[in-house]
Amino acid sequence: MSSMIVPVIDVQNDNFKELWPAMVLAIRTSSFIALDTELSGLGSRKDLLAQCIEERYKAICNAARTRSILSLGIACFKKLPDKAPHTYLVQVYNLTLLCMQEYVIEPQSVQFLVQHGFDFNKQYAQGIPYRKGNDKGGDLQSQSMRALFLEVIQARKPLVLHNGLIDLVFLYQCFYAWLPDRLGTFTADLSEIFPAGIFDTKHAAEFEVRFMASYLEYAYKKCKRENFKSVEVGGPGPHLSLEFCNYTERLCTYIDFRQCTERGGERETGEEGPPAICMKFSAYGWCPNGSQCTLSHNTDLIIEQDEQNKKSKDRKRSRKNKRKFKAAQEESRAPNEPESSPLNKQLCVEDDKMQEDWGSVKETASADVVEIMKDALLAEVERKDISDEQVVEETQDSNGTENKCEPRVISGNETGDQNDVVIPQGEKEGSKGKEKQKAAEGGTHRAGFDAFMTGYIFAYITTLKAGAETDPSSGACLPDCLNKVYLSGKSVPLQIVKSSFSKSSKAHTLKMASVWGKS
Repeated sequence: MSSMIVPVIDVQNDNFKELWPAMVLAIRTSSFIALDTELSGLGSRKDLLAQCIEERYKAICNAARTRSILSLGIACFKKLPDKAPHTYLVQVYNLTLLCMQEYVIEPQSVQFLVQHGFDFNKQYAQGIPYRKGNDKGGDLQSQSMRALFLEVIQARKPLVLHNGLIDLVFLYQCFYAWLPDRLGTFTADLSEIFPAGIFDTKHAAEFEVRFMASYLEYAYKKCKRENFKSVEVGGPGPHLSLEFCNYTERLCTYIDFRQCTERGGERETGEEGPPAICMKFSAYGWCPNGSQCTLSHNTDLIIEQDEQNKKSKDRKRSRKNKRKFKAAQEESRAPNEPESSPLNKQLCVEDDKMQEDWGSVKETASADVVEIMKDALLAEVERKDISDEQVVEETQDSNGTENKCEPRVISGNETGDQNDVVIPQGEKEGSKGKEKQKAAEGGTHRAGFDAFMTGYIFAYITTLKAGAETDPSSGACLPDCLNKVYLSGKSVPLQIVKSSFSKSSKAHTLKMASVWGKS
């Protein structure tokens, strides 16, 4: 079974300056950068679901001005030209942050984050300080979060997010400038801040590769599974390869090693075989019963069922086509059979049925539904804050534990996939087994690892769709997804463009003049 161990470097105030050079180098030399955030809340659920996108934007702005980013995940993917096509060097950072202004933190956010390993004691003691809004004197000359975000901007690399509208609004308010009041002004600013383009992997998963579901964990594991099959077959088709840095023993004390296997760990089995799958979680990545649900929320089983259903329908369609061909020899015309979705499976594109499904729940939901809103009408609960009643039982990855050892890439003459990262033999087998078991059982609710999953999805889809010579740093690798941000409940994305009816904001114009020397 193919597996890899992803090193996620924990960054906080006591090691921020020490890790600063490595982070800046990773950002500057990357081909693209994936970001993810953990938030202290979002506020009004009703406004976040407004049909009018302008009203929805105003609701998110209000949340960004009154709430804060608790942690930021940065995953830098650098394409290696001297290696096999589609080989990337990946560096992942999880930054614990502390807003130095008053902000709202919702109880449900605290509850969810604590249940998934977030350490508020560490945040308040060692969180990297920052202030929201416009620049203050000396902000950009010091090693600060605002200066680090400026490095991301000045790198002029494609920015990759998953269902990223909320992330973009919070990033702008917390690390760039005071948010403009109008959505058109905001998108005009973004088009100049990230000239290489913004990509949303949820939009790509739905409209570029047409996955049956597109919440983050599903899309990531589906990509990983398909890539593994490509490697296993050994055919001429493209496949994605990842490599990770060899870290010193000291740096390993900051690293959370995340084990990722092709099938996500142990299978759920019982006396009567695998459990029945929760269809709501299967379609949307969220279930109103949460951990109390008696059905399976195992994403790997869900993907397997999707693939089996597809094969079954393909066989049926093939038999129907043969019958049609025979009938066509006798009749001049035959009706075309419309393609249908797999049995008992919702299509990803939101429709009236999804609106009704959510309508039955949103009136009674009392929790912060950050990720639910962000994915399929507030249906994704992988990372952000939700209530105790809505917490989903996770069975895949974990927060892991710190390993005091150095990861390395397996060489060609050793057992395993050439891109796997393994623990050196100095680690005791017993403790290593416990580490791996724990890593396979916990959740994936950390900004750093979520940023890695987001980047992996983008890298895989570009591998699938773009030629071997295409440079992802050019922003032209997925032209149909360029500057299109997914909108929950809408069939069209938000276009990140500067229209002839919108001007850039004054705060942005002043900042561009100070940073780039232009107006």
